[in-house]
Amino acid sequence: MSYALSWEAALAEITAPGMPHELTERDFGTYQVPSFKHLPGHLSDIYRAAADTHGDQTFLVYEDTRLTFSEAWAQAQALAVGLATRHGVVRGDRVALALRNYPEWILAFMAATALGAVAVPVNAWWTEEEMAYGLKDSGAKVVVVDDERLVRLPAARQENPELVVLTVRSTAADPSTAAVEDLLSAFAGEPCPAPGGSVDDDAMILYTSGTTGFPKGAVSTHYAVLSAVLAFESNQALFARRAPPAPEAPVLEPAMLVSVPLFHVTGSNAIFLTAFRPGRKLVLMYKWNAEEALSLIERERVTSFTGVPTMTWEMLQCENFDRYDTSSLQSIGGGGAPAPPEQVRQVEARFKGRPGIGYGLTESNAVGAQNNGDDYLARPRSTGRPPCVVTIEAFDDQGQQCPRGTLGELWMKGPHLFRGYWNRPEATAEALQNGWFKTGDIGRVDEDGFVTIEDRKKDMVLRGGENVYCAEVEGALYELSGVSEAIVFGLPHERLGEEVAAVIVAAPGAAFEAEAVRAKLRESLAHFKVPSQLFFQMDPLPRNASGKFLKREVRAALLEAGAVGA
Repeated sequence: MSYALSWEAALAEITAPGMPHELTERDFGTYQVPSFKHLPGHLSDIYRAAADTHGDQTFLVYEDTRLTFSEAWAQAQALAVGLATRHGVVRGDRVALALRNYPEWILAFMAATALGAVAVPVNAWWTEEEMAYGLKDSGAKVVVVDDERLVRLPAARQENPELVVLTVRSTAADPSTAAVEDLLSAFAGEPCPAPGGSVDDDAMILYTSGTTGFPKGAVSTHYAVLSAVLAFESNQALFARRAPPAPEAPVLEPAMLVSVPLFHVTGSNAIFLTAFRPGRKLVLMYKWNAEEALSLIERERVTSFTGVPTMTWEMLQCENFDRYDTSSLQSIGGGGAPAPPEQVRQVEARFKGRPGIGYGLTESNAVGAQNNGDDYLARPRSTGRPPCVVTIEAFDDQGQQCPRGTLGELWMKGPHLFRGYWNRPEATAEALQNGWFKTGDIGRVDEDGFVTIEDRKKDMVLRGGENVYCAEVEGALYELSGVSEAIVFGLPHERLGEEVAAVIVAAPGAAFEAEAVRAKLRESLAHFKVPSQLFFQMDPLPRNASGKFLKREVRAALLEAGAVGA
């Protein structure tokens, strides 16, 4: 397939005066950025508009539960009234979400933000210690949990006895908690009070792993989140103009499989929040399973899929792949890790939908660059071009912009960026510079604006879409008795992209057993951060002249030797 319009021509059409994605400028004082002229004023506006426009259409599907847009908005309003009336939640209060991809996760997010409160999606894989830290750091007044997370709350509740715990689908008999289901029943039919406030109020805090061992809360305003939503929309409109569907293609209700956690920015922003304006159905999965995904795609006539490349690969490798009708799929997207070129070609050959990939970060509300269709097949290593309101350029270590095609740290600018890290002014000042966000990714931008990521400036492992900061894992290793030196890095993994590996130097007289080390680490680290590959040695690790460990040298030596860890 060849494109009907050039990128530039399609961009001019979708941003023309009077169009939904018409552009204007927004002044942030010391800098200006392109912005969307018709940006909604508040997240609650898109919830209400979707109920008015798509009211009877199915919005949420989870096992036997089906909710229309009107029903979901009505339940979110009831929950909002319950939060305000029974638990005193007011504008600016933080409401944490710690549960699986249940419909109630979405309802609680809608309720909190519709009230003017700040939603705090926390990582559902966090340990008790990590959960206590996140809830304390955010100052959460309320936490919404399922039974799996309820048992990880004792430390947080001891730290804050006033913390309101709302349970979802719970079988636990705990009189100190309240049930979301009771609030939905008690306040059914009650309209949510107007949130008041401004589009520049905080809307959500998403935690991103910290290089110092503690996660940082990236705070985004309603303005930033809504700008991200419209940025995704504008790219879809642009792709559609460049490659319109064939005349004989059936018109299907837009539907997306929610295969990634909602607590990640891809799940919350790129999938959930982009569903309201186009009236897209969301099909929720309890947990990832490739064959179950194929079954749901067939049953619900799913039109788009977005997940880490591992998920797409597992569907392609499923022995029953050909038994399922996946002809409804129009796009198969990915993110969180690069997809091997062979996988891109297989997606094009075996699915009817076009392949795509995206690049974004927690701090950019999942927006960065997108590659799609023929462009992606021609440039499978590139993550594509940024949307119309986003600028990405490479900068050198002195903060000077690099010539096109030259390697540097990728910086990003636009209305979609977070406003800063929660209670971390120094970290905020380091990451943001006059409207530019320093991503920590090393890459290049070519003459056509295509972005290619080559490396990471941050000491990080990208495991199946999860960021694992090496310093955090190293800190946990140094807490173990008998560890003299330790380094953590990533090793290639066929399914996950990378896996976490560690080399431990034992102190004299100390001895380690791999599973015992992992068991101890699981007490303080989420499971995906625990090294799957452990290497033990007695010789000191190599260092450079300034005393820093030569991680790349150690990693290269292990790969060359074909070493297999414990």
